Amino acid sequence: MASYDVIVIGGGPGGYVCAIRCAQLGLKTACVEGRDALGGTCLNVGCIPSKALLHASHMLHEAEHNFATLGLKGKAPSVDWKQMLAYKDDTIGQNTKGIEFLFKKNKIDWIKGWASVPEAGKVKVGDEVHEAKNIVLASGSEPAPLKGVEVDEKVIVTSTGALSLSKPPKEMVVIGGGVIGLELGSVYARLGAKVTVVEFLDAIVPGADAEVARTFQRLLKKQGIEFVTGAAVQSAVVEKGKAKVVYKLKKDESEVTLSADAVLLATGRRPFTEGLGLDKLGVKLTQRGQIETDASWQTSVKGVYAIGDVIQGPMLAHKAEDEGMAVAEVIAGQHGHVNYSVIPGVIYTAPEVAWVGQTEEQLKAEGRAYKAGKFSYMGNARAKAVMQADGFVKILADKETDRILGVHIIGPAAGELIHEACVAMEFGAAAEDLARTCHAHPTFSEAVREAALACGDGPIHS
Repeated sequence: MASYDVIVIGGGPGGYVCAIRCAQLGLKTACVEGRDALGGTCLNVGCIPSKALLHASHMLHEAEHNFATLGLKGKAPSVDWKQMLAYKDDTIGQNTKGIEFLFKKNKIDWIKGWASVPEAGKVKVGDEVHEAKNIVLASGSEPAPLKGVEVDEKVIVTSTGALSLSKPPKEMVVIGGGVIGLELGSVYARLGAKVTVVEFLDAIVPGADAEVARTFQRLLKKQGIEFVTGAAVQSAVVEKGKAKVVYKLKKDESEVTLSADAVLLATGRRPFTEGLGLDKLGVKLTQRGQIETDASWQTSVKGVYAIGDVIQGPMLAHKAEDEGMAVAEVIAGQHGHVNYSVIPGVIYTAPEVAWVGQTEEQLKAEGRAYKAGKFSYMGNARAKAVMQADGFVKILADKETDRILGVHIIGPAAGELIHEACVAMEFGAAAEDLARTCHAHPTFSEAVREAALACGDGPIHS
């Protein structure tokens, strides 16, 4: 029986980062992972493969729609789907093998298999029981089911199956207008599919700034994606190799049937805790099946911690990573910290969408006096030069103190630009601080500065 200072259960972004940080802090560490590769959902069937397909399909879109304008003449490339999937798989392999290397470098033991916790201080994997002074639960999440939707991962798929369809569909229905559905729907729309997104709420991207969501939906519609909002899906079944989706419109209770070659169920995810033995262990859960933790990420059982998708908060890889580093520092006797008010969200479509902090709707609901500075990419020279001038940057600042409360971006490189706002907010910066910081020209980032200027006397280029 091996003995460790820390055993981390789960090798995803939260788990592997936690394990590496523990090892860096001098703790004897092991990580239990049942997949054949480290990296969890994110690297194997989530963030990384979807970004590979988004990049490949975006290149195709550029070739078909923009190359001629740029003076690049010639026949648009055809799609070799097998090669595109091979490129995706190679991308996964490079990243997962990289984590294996980091484990060896930091002398972390990878215990292969699925774990359970029979009692505090002990982790069982297969027939072996390992001792640990501390246990970190980082087992991630799985796609949430929807009543009446029969997933077979061939025709009716979750995000996992959507990354390896046998061929691009001609018609696709996406159930759910959130991040996962819009990213993967965007991939197949660029590959020629007629994509229809069916969303239960009256707007896409729940939780996003309403103005951003409206603009985003309009731009995606221009790309050929259709939207049905305020619709409750009743069923999705496969009949004779085709999918049949029935939804009911909330406004008049009328039922509509859609036919498609593929259906993507993307209505959210739920914590994956199956097989861990949490009931017997006495770990308390919330009504939504999340693990309850205190301010130090410790569960109701002493010495057992939890991070990432299994606890409350947004199901984001970078949130899990932050928690992984923080809990490692807590276990090592240091003070781990996560600033939950500065966790960015990104949608990697074209245009990209990114945000951090509060939305206008949240500020209005709490009665906070604020000002909004907004700048359109139409006034950004770099964006116009690369034919990506759709969208805007919006900065929300306290009306009295000018402190930045939220930043919302839709446009080119939004996922990179948002981190300027994150750093500013981490240091409690005012909009004027951003406005008085020199930004290189010509860059997309100038739009952020202009939005900050708009919180004061006004932007220069608008």
